[in-house]
Order: sequence, then C-alpha cells, then structure tokens
Amino acid sequence: QVQPVESGGGLVQAGGSLRLSCAASGRTVSSYAMGWFRQAPGKEREFVAAISRSGGSTSYADSVKGRFTISRDNTKNTAYLQMNSLKPEDTAVYYCAADRGLGVITIKENYDYWGQGTQVTVSS
Repeated sequence: QVQPVESGGGLVQAGGSLRLSCAASGRTVSSYAMGWFRQAPGKEREFVAAISRSGGSTSYADSVKGRFTISRDNTKNTAYLQMNSLKPEDTAVYYCAADRGLGVITIKENYDYWGQGTQVTVSS
C-alpha cells in the first residue's frame, strides 16, 4: 500500500501561485499513477490533474488548463501541483490520490489511496 501526504496549501491572493506536494510513503511511487482532486464547501470532489507512472502523460480539468502543472519526481517519491494565476474559485481542499492502474486516471472512483487533503484559499 501507499499513503499519500499532501503539503503546501495556504492562503494566497488572486493571481498568486502555490505549489502543492504529495509525498508517498510505503511503496515506490513510480508504481502508481497519481492525481489531484479538490473539494469546495458544499460541492463534490472534482478532478484537477493526473499523471501517469512515468510522468510521460498528463491530463487536466478544463478549469485549470494553462494555469496548473502536475509533475512528479520518482526519485523523491513525490508528486507536485504547481498552481499559477490562482482565482478565488480555486479555493478548496486539495487531495492527492494514487493508484496502481496504468496510464492517466481522471476518475476519482478509480483511485484506491487518498491523502487527508490540504486547504488552499484564494482571496480576491
């Protein structure tokens, strides 16, 4: 099993940047596809970005395309989400997820392992 642990959330003004990290303990992260999801108050958890085991393939939600970048460093057992040009509507708890599936996984129900989440708040 792998246990994702998120960090890097915080409060930022609109237009600012944050980088979230997801450290995976328990297993070598290169064996897992990784994804980022977010959940705002009163809303369902939604897909943000995903990356394949090798990092060679990525996918983004339309709402973050061009502003967010997902990456991974398998030597450090860590995945990242670089968030630029943040907007108030990006405010949410951001979750990292991992799964042994192949390719890029964009469906939250297909992920087996989840972190506890990190709060991102964007002020206007």
